[in-house]
Amino acid sequence: MRDLILVIDEGTTSTRAMLFAPDGKCLTSESAELIQHYPESGRVEHDATEIWDKTLALSRKVIKRGGGAERIAAIGITNQRETVVFWDRQTGEPLAPAIVWQDRRTAAICRDLREAGHEPAVQAKTGLLLDPYFSGSKIGWAMANWPQLREAGDRLAVGTIESWLIWKLTGGLHITDATNASRTALMAIGSGQWDDGLIDLFGAPRAALPEIVDCAGRFGETTLFGAAIPICGIAGDQQAATIGQYCLETGETKATFGTGAFVLTQAGPIPPTSRNRLLSTIVWQLDGRRAYALEGSVFVAGSLVKWLRDTLNLIGNAAETEKLARSVSDNSGVYFVPALSGLGAPWWEPDARGTISGLSFSSERAHIVRAALESMAHQAHDLKTAFAADGVDWKTLRIDGGMVANDWMAQDLADILGVSVERPKFAETTALGAAMLAGVGSGLFRDLEEASVMRGDVEMFEPGMAVDIRKQRLTGWNKAVRSVIARE
Repeated sequence: MRDLILVIDEGTTSTRAMLFAPDGKCLTSESAELIQHYPESGRVEHDATEIWDKTLALSRKVIKRGGGAERIAAIGITNQRETVVFWDRQTGEPLAPAIVWQDRRTAAICRDLREAGHEPAVQAKTGLLLDPYFSGSKIGWAMANWPQLREAGDRLAVGTIESWLIWKLTGGLHITDATNASRTALMAIGSGQWDDGLIDLFGAPRAALPEIVDCAGRFGETTLFGAAIPICGIAGDQQAATIGQYCLETGETKATFGTGAFVLTQAGPIPPTSRNRLLSTIVWQLDGRRAYALEGSVFVAGSLVKWLRDTLNLIGNAAETEKLARSVSDNSGVYFVPALSGLGAPWWEPDARGTISGLSFSSERAHIVRAALESMAHQAHDLKTAFAADGVDWKTLRIDGGMVANDWMAQDLADILGVSVERPKFAETTALGAAMLAGVGSGLFRDLEEASVMRGDVEMFEPGMAVDIRKQRLTGWNKAVRSVIARE
């Protein structure tokens, strides 16, 4: 009986394969870390071959463990957004490194376009701002600087990570879903189609781009696992998490604390407009109809903990951060602005660099680690302020991602934001959202409402911090952020 869903969850620092039952239970999971390459300051790259090889190996393991390909009803794919892959249609091999969403090499290009007055038109068409975060400027830079791409001519294929994986799984199907396409700055989110004016602005190769499709349906099949399995669900990771968190009604909000931190508020069938430098994005497209969300993006979250562990050697593992944060009564005046890849919303300062301020001889390792964790709530508060100014304040916040396994951090979010924070007991909501889409696309469920049966129990964190302490924390944070921006 075909009743299981394979989810490929390809993130920034790891790739994962998971097997779900129709009731939402994760039956088995395998993951592998991905190597991030930093060829020079501000540049972040991936090896697309490594991503494919590890994803394929992990998928084979979980399919075998689940009883074979004959048990798999559908595949759902969710992925790091904005990261761009360039490959040869004939050989199926990459032509260049994949440029990761964190990469800042196009900061000057985006600044020149802003100064030339292009940002209002770009924002009106795409819901995005002119920032190197998005794929369009990365693609244009690659076409101008990597001659092998131009030499490939009509053999060149360009796509975000889900496009690359689908091409490899199917042996040549070149598609992207509307959520990932909406993050390229090449698609008009009102029409759901590539926009020739945007393509010309960034210098992207129109013929190399994939076809834009829905997030659920039957998009082709793979025969790499011993029997044909249809690909039925596709969404960028933050949109998948919004679905997995059951944010289906207007105003419902989720925050994912993964490599970066991303807040999305469901906005319904009309694209929202932000006056406070938030983003408008497609949260899903089903049967050609689109739903939208207002989004705030923070570039550094879980990657900060990884940096503390792997580069500074301040901690041995991520779990240690909670113990260290609890070991001191406060931050002792230490503030950590984690602008290691620039500052995202609502500041959008791509050239900003991180700082640790307020150090003294009384500062301990625990204070620095605590300040790093506190920066998550501080950045979330900046976003909440911007959302509220756009008329979409948060009543509750549904959180997920690897960082929120930390109870101290979950409580700190509730305290600083002053709202109830809801955490699902199954934290892998990104994969769950992809499974829900694949369930709809394969016919296991009629719609997302019915697929929400896959979501399990939740636990709540209620605000309890004294008002004066909260005010003191935010005052210190605002001073620290302003000092970073003032240096730009």
